[in-house]
Amino acid sequence: MKIASIVTDEGPSLGIRDGDGSVIDVRSLDTETPADLRQVLELGPAALADIGERALAGGTRLGPEQVRFRPVIPHSQAVWCAALNYPAHVAEGNWEPPTRPPFFLRVAGSLCGHLEPIVQPTVSDRLDYEGELAVVVGRRARHVPPSEAYDVIAGYSCFNDGSVRDWQRHTAQITSGKNFAGTGAFGPWLTTRDEVADIDDVQLTTRLNGKVMQQTKIGEMIFGIPELIAYLSTISELLPGDVIVTGTPGGVGARQTPQVFMGPGDVVEVEIDQVGLLRNPVVREETP
Repeated sequence: MKIASIVTDEGPSLGIRDGDGSVIDVRSLDTETPADLRQVLELGPAALADIGERALAGGTRLGPEQVRFRPVIPHSQAVWCAALNYPAHVAEGNWEPPTRPPFFLRVAGSLCGHLEPIVQPTVSDRLDYEGELAVVVGRRARHVPPSEAYDVIAGYSCFNDGSVRDWQRHTAQITSGKNFAGTGAFGPWLTTRDEVADIDDVQLTTRLNGKVMQQTKIGEMIFGIPELIAYLSTISELLPGDVIVTGTPGGVGARQTPQVFMGPGDVVEVEIDQVGLLRNPVVREETP
Protein backbone atom coordinates (compact mmCIF):
# COMPACT_ATOMS: atom_id res chain seq x y z
CA MET A 1 0.00 0.00 0.00
CA LYS A 2 1.04 3.58 -0.67
CA ILE A 3 -0.59 6.07 1.68
CA ALA A 4 -0.04 9.84 1.97
CA SER A 5 -0.96 12.70 4.28
CA ILE A 6 -3.02 15.07 2.14
CA VAL A 7 -5.30 18.09 2.21
CA THR A 8 -8.48 18.18 0.10
CA ASP A 9 -11.21 20.79 -0.22
CA GLU A 10 -12.73 19.19 2.89
CA GLY A 11 -9.57 19.51 4.98
CA PRO A 12 -6.72 17.24 6.15
CA SER A 13 -7.05 13.58 5.25
CA LEU A 14 -5.16 10.50 4.17
CA GLY A 15 -4.90 9.39 0.58
CA ILE A 16 -4.26 5.89 -0.72
CA ARG A 17 -2.78 5.48 -4.17
CA ASP A 18 -4.91 3.38 -6.50
CA GLY A 19 -3.45 1.40 -9.36
CA ASP A 20 -4.67 3.95 -11.92
CA GLY A 21 -2.77 6.77 -10.21
CA SER A 22 -5.80 8.29 -8.49
CA VAL A 23 -5.81 9.11 -4.77
CA ILE A 24 -8.53 7.60 -2.60
CA ASP A 25 -9.70 10.00 0.10
CA VAL A 26 -9.87 8.14 3.43
CA ARG A 27 -12.26 10.78 4.84
CA SER A 28 -14.89 9.45 2.45
CA LEU A 29 -15.04 6.10 4.26
CA ASP A 30 -16.63 7.20 7.54
CA THR A 31 -16.27 9.86 10.23
CA GLU A 32 -14.48 7.48 12.61
CA THR A 33 -11.44 6.80 10.42
CA PRO A 34 -8.46 8.87 11.62
CA ALA A 35 -7.24 11.51 9.19
CA ASP A 36 -3.77 11.53 10.75
CA LEU A 37 -1.27 8.87 9.68
CA ARG A 38 0.52 8.88 13.00
CA GLN A 39 -2.76 8.08 14.74
CA VAL A 40 -3.38 5.22 12.32
CA LEU A 41 0.06 3.77 12.98
CA GLU A 42 -0.59 3.96 16.72
CA LEU A 43 -3.61 1.68 16.17
CA GLY A 44 -1.34 -1.02 14.75
CA PRO A 45 -0.70 -2.72 11.40
CA ALA A 46 -4.13 -4.35 11.31
CA ALA A 47 -5.83 -0.93 11.39
CA LEU A 48 -3.64 0.34 8.54
CA ALA A 49 -4.42 -2.74 6.45
CA ASP A 50 -8.14 -2.42 7.17
CA ILE A 51 -8.22 1.21 6.03
CA GLY A 52 -6.45 0.25 2.83
CA GLU A 53 -8.88 -2.56 2.06
CA ARG A 54 -11.95 -0.42 2.71
CA ALA A 55 -10.60 2.47 0.68
CA LEU A 56 -9.86 0.32 -2.35
CA ALA A 57 -13.33 -1.21 -2.09
CA GLY A 58 -15.30 2.03 -2.13
CA GLY A 59 -13.56 5.29 -1.29
CA THR A 60 -13.87 8.51 -3.27
CA ARG A 61 -11.17 8.80 -5.90
CA LEU A 62 -9.48 12.12 -6.64
CA GLY A 63 -6.95 13.15 -9.24
CA PRO A 64 -3.47 13.92 -7.84
CA GLU A 65 -4.03 17.54 -8.88
CA GLN A 66 -7.04 17.71 -6.53
CA VAL A 67 -5.00 17.14 -3.37
CA ARG A 68 -2.12 18.86 -1.63
CA PHE A 69 0.53 16.55 -0.26
CA ARG A 70 1.82 17.17 3.24
CA PRO A 71 4.96 15.61 4.76
CA VAL A 72 4.16 11.91 5.19
CA ILE A 73 4.17 12.28 8.98
CA PRO A 74 3.34 15.97 9.48
CA HIS A 75 4.02 16.03 13.23
CA SER A 76 6.39 13.21 14.11
CA GLN A 77 7.63 12.86 17.66
CA ALA A 78 11.14 12.58 16.22
CA VAL A 79 12.87 12.83 12.86
CA TRP A 80 16.26 11.20 13.36
CA CYS A 81 18.71 11.92 10.53
CA ALA A 82 21.85 9.86 9.99
CA ALA A 83 24.98 11.65 8.80
CA LEU A 84 28.00 10.29 6.93
CA ASN A 85 26.36 6.96 6.19
CA TYR A 86 27.58 6.28 2.63
CA PRO A 87 31.27 5.67 1.82
CA ALA A 88 31.16 7.92 -1.27
CA HIS A 89 29.82 10.84 0.77
CA VAL A 90 32.45 10.32 3.46
CA ALA A 91 35.16 10.21 0.77
CA GLU A 92 34.01 13.35 -1.07
CA GLY A 93 34.22 15.35 2.15
CA ASN A 94 37.54 13.81 3.18
CA TRP A 95 36.05 12.81 6.54
CA GLU A 96 37.02 9.93 8.77
CA PRO A 97 34.53 7.05 8.45
CA PRO A 98 32.32 6.97 11.57
CA THR A 99 32.63 4.08 13.99
CA ARG A 100 29.09 4.64 15.33
CA PRO A 101 26.06 6.13 13.57
CA PRO A 102 26.11 9.97 13.83
CA PHE A 103 22.60 11.46 14.19
CA PHE A 104 20.98 14.87 14.34
CA LEU A 105 17.30 15.86 14.64
CA ARG A 106 15.04 17.86 12.31
CA VAL A 107 11.94 19.75 13.45
CA ALA A 108 8.59 19.34 11.68
CA GLY A 109 8.52 22.96 10.50
CA SER A 110 11.67 22.42 8.43
CA LEU A 111 9.83 20.03 6.10
CA CYS A 112 7.37 20.35 3.22
CA GLY A 113 5.42 17.80 1.21
CA HIS A 114 5.58 16.53 -2.36
CA LEU A 115 5.17 19.36 -4.92
CA GLU A 116 5.30 21.99 -2.20
CA PRO A 117 8.11 24.56 -2.56
CA ILE A 118 11.45 24.08 -0.87
CA VAL A 119 12.43 27.51 0.45
CA GLN A 120 15.86 29.04 -0.01
CA PRO A 121 16.30 31.31 3.05
CA THR A 122 17.00 35.00 2.65
CA VAL A 123 20.26 34.70 4.60
CA SER A 124 21.94 32.16 2.31
CA ASP A 125 22.36 31.06 -1.30
CA ARG A 126 24.01 27.75 -0.33
CA LEU A 127 20.95 25.48 -0.10
CA ASP A 128 22.05 21.95 -0.96
CA TYR A 129 20.08 18.81 -1.85
CA GLU A 130 20.49 15.47 -0.08
CA GLY A 131 18.40 12.59 -1.41
CA GLU A 132 17.73 9.95 1.24
CA LEU A 133 15.57 6.99 2.22
CA ALA A 134 13.25 7.58 5.18
CA VAL A 135 12.15 4.68 7.38
CA VAL A 136 8.88 5.15 9.28
CA VAL A 137 8.43 3.31 12.57
CA GLY A 138 5.22 1.34 12.96
CA ARG A 139 5.19 0.29 16.62
CA ARG A 140 6.68 1.14 19.99
CA ALA A 141 10.13 -0.36 20.32
CA ARG A 142 13.06 -0.25 22.72
CA HIS A 143 16.37 -2.15 22.72
CA VAL A 144 15.63 -3.80 19.38
CA PRO A 145 18.22 -6.37 18.27
CA PRO A 146 19.28 -5.99 14.62
CA SER A 147 17.71 -9.35 13.81
CA GLU A 148 14.26 -7.99 14.72
CA ALA A 149 14.63 -4.46 13.36
CA TYR A 150 12.49 -4.88 10.25
CA ASP A 151 9.55 -5.94 12.44
CA VAL A 152 9.19 -2.37 13.77
CA ILE A 153 9.07 -0.74 10.33
CA ALA A 154 5.73 0.45 8.92
CA GLY A 155 7.21 1.47 5.60
CA TYR A 156 9.51 3.69 3.57
CA SER A 157 9.43 7.10 1.94
CA CYS A 158 11.59 9.59 0.02
CA PHE A 159 13.34 12.42 1.81
CA ASN A 160 15.34 15.48 0.77
CA ASP A 161 17.51 16.59 3.68
CA GLY A 162 17.93 20.13 2.33
CA SER A 163 20.93 21.73 4.01
CA VAL A 164 21.96 25.38 4.33
CA ARG A 165 25.68 24.73 4.08
CA ASP A 166 27.13 27.97 5.42
CA TRP A 167 24.89 27.92 8.49
CA GLN A 168 25.55 24.20 8.93
CA ARG A 169 29.23 25.03 9.43
CA HIS A 170 28.79 27.89 11.91
CA THR A 171 29.73 25.46 14.69
CA ALA A 172 30.73 21.82 15.10
CA GLN A 173 27.02 21.04 15.57
CA ILE A 174 25.27 21.00 12.17
CA THR A 175 21.68 21.37 13.44
CA SER A 176 21.27 25.05 12.55
CA GLY A 177 21.85 24.40 8.85
CA LYS A 178 19.39 21.50 8.86
CA ASN A 179 16.33 23.22 10.29
CA PHE A 180 15.52 26.34 8.30
CA ALA A 181 11.77 26.47 7.60
CA GLY A 182 10.72 24.56 4.49
CA THR A 183 14.23 23.55 3.42
CA GLY A 184 13.60 19.78 3.47
CA ALA A 185 10.96 17.60 1.86
CA PHE A 186 9.30 14.29 2.78
CA GLY A 187 6.96 12.15 0.68
CA PRO A 188 4.82 11.65 -1.20
CA TRP A 189 3.96 8.16 0.05
CA LEU A 190 4.48 5.89 2.99
CA THR A 191 5.09 2.70 1.02
CA THR A 192 4.40 -0.21 3.34
CA ARG A 193 7.23 -2.65 3.92
CA ASP A 194 5.49 -5.52 2.13
CA GLU A 195 5.59 -3.53 -1.13
CA VAL A 196 9.40 -3.66 -1.29
CA ALA A 197 10.97 -7.09 -1.69
CA ASP A 198 14.54 -6.10 -0.73
CA ILE A 199 15.12 -2.50 0.31
CA ASP A 200 18.91 -2.92 0.17
CA ASP A 201 18.71 -3.71 -3.54
CA VAL A 202 16.64 -0.61 -4.35
CA GLN A 203 18.19 2.37 -6.18
CA LEU A 204 18.03 5.98 -5.00
CA THR A 205 18.43 8.82 -7.52
CA THR A 206 18.52 12.58 -6.95
CA ARG A 207 17.98 14.93 -9.92
CA LEU A 208 18.32 18.69 -10.14
CA ASN A 209 16.52 20.15 -13.17
CA GLY A 210 16.51 16.68 -14.73
CA LYS A 211 20.24 16.05 -14.27
CA VAL A 212 21.27 13.07 -12.14
CA MET A 213 23.32 14.34 -9.20
CA GLN A 214 23.26 11.34 -6.86
CA GLN A 215 22.68 7.64 -7.45
CA THR A 216 23.25 4.65 -5.21
CA LYS A 217 21.90 1.34 -4.00
CA ILE A 218 20.42 1.58 -0.51
CA GLY A 219 22.51 -1.41 0.56
CA GLU A 220 25.72 0.62 0.20
CA MET A 221 25.11 2.32 3.55
CA ILE A 222 27.88 2.05 6.16
CA PHE A 223 25.32 1.35 8.90
CA GLY A 224 22.37 -0.60 7.53
CA ILE A 225 18.77 -0.16 8.57
CA PRO A 226 18.91 -2.87 11.29
CA GLU A 227 21.98 -1.22 12.85
CA LEU A 228 20.36 2.23 12.80
CA ILE A 229 17.19 0.95 14.47
CA ALA A 230 19.13 -1.03 17.08
CA TYR A 231 21.29 2.01 17.91
CA LEU A 232 18.43 4.51 18.15
CA SER A 233 16.17 2.19 20.12
CA THR A 234 18.94 1.88 22.69
CA ILE A 235 18.94 5.67 23.13
CA SER A 236 15.19 6.26 23.10
CA GLU A 237 11.94 4.37 22.80
CA LEU A 238 10.84 4.53 19.18
CA LEU A 239 7.17 5.43 18.70
CA PRO A 240 4.76 4.92 15.80
CA GLY A 241 5.32 7.68 13.29
CA ASP A 242 8.94 8.30 14.25
CA VAL A 243 11.12 8.81 11.19
CA ILE A 244 14.66 7.54 10.64
CA VAL A 245 16.37 9.24 7.69
CA THR A 246 19.22 7.00 6.65
CA GLY A 247 21.84 9.33 5.14
CA THR A 248 22.78 10.71 1.74
CA PRO A 249 25.16 9.24 -0.86
CA GLY A 250 27.98 11.03 -2.64
CA GLY A 251 27.28 13.79 -5.13
CA VAL A 252 26.02 16.61 -2.91
CA GLY A 253 26.22 20.07 -4.44
CA ALA A 254 28.81 21.43 -2.02
CA ARG A 255 31.30 18.81 -3.26
CA GLN A 256 30.80 19.41 -6.98
CA THR A 257 33.35 21.35 -9.04
CA PRO A 258 32.07 24.00 -9.42
CA GLN A 259 29.67 23.84 -6.50
CA VAL A 260 25.97 23.43 -7.28
CA PHE A 261 23.25 24.76 -5.00
CA MET A 262 19.46 24.94 -5.32
CA GLY A 263 17.88 28.27 -6.16
CA PRO A 264 14.60 29.86 -7.26
CA GLY A 265 13.17 28.21 -10.37
CA ASP A 266 14.96 24.90 -9.84
CA VAL A 267 13.16 21.59 -9.53
CA VAL A 268 14.65 18.83 -7.40
CA GLU A 269 13.59 15.18 -7.38
CA VAL A 270 14.37 12.26 -5.11
CA GLU A 271 13.30 8.95 -6.60
CA ILE A 272 13.56 5.58 -4.89
CA ASP A 273 12.54 2.58 -6.96
CA GLN A 274 9.38 0.86 -5.63
CA VAL A 275 9.02 3.58 -2.96
CA GLY A 276 8.13 6.80 -4.77
CA LEU A 277 9.14 10.02 -6.51
CA LEU A 278 9.42 13.21 -4.44
CA ARG A 279 9.44 16.39 -6.55
CA ASN A 280 9.74 19.96 -5.31
CA PRO A 281 10.17 23.38 -6.93
CA VAL A 282 12.54 25.80 -5.21
CA VAL A 283 11.58 29.37 -4.27
CA ARG A 284 13.29 32.21 -2.45
CA GLU A 285 12.00 33.15 0.99
CA GLU A 286 10.01 36.34 0.92
CA THR A 287 11.70 39.22 2.70
CA PRO A 288 9.82 39.97 5.95
